[in-house]
Amino acid sequence: MAQKISVKIAGRTFNLTAASPQQEEVFRLAAEAINKRFVGYTQSHPGKTVADMLSMVALSETVLRIGLQKEMEKLRQSESNLEKDLEQYLKDIEQ
Repeated sequence: MAQKISVKIAGRTFNLTAASPQQEEVFRLAAEAINKRFVGYTQSHPGKTVADMLSMVALSETVLRIGLQKEMEKLRQSESNLEKDLEQYLKDIEQ
């Protein structure tokens, strides 16, 4: 059941619709993560605009996401290789 929720990011309120309680939790966790990074950048780069800080948050989160995607690709390839090795091993011991 869809539920309307509000989250605050960098002091601004955003009204969203969460399709499930799990999605609501993800929205809230995401907003919390963004705000933590935003505060960190604000403290380490005083005088920058909100847009500058949010751009840095977006960049850092995207870099993190791409890094995780690449790691997942490597893990999937390793899994595939292990499956092939196992299949070959099982064929070898059957003979």
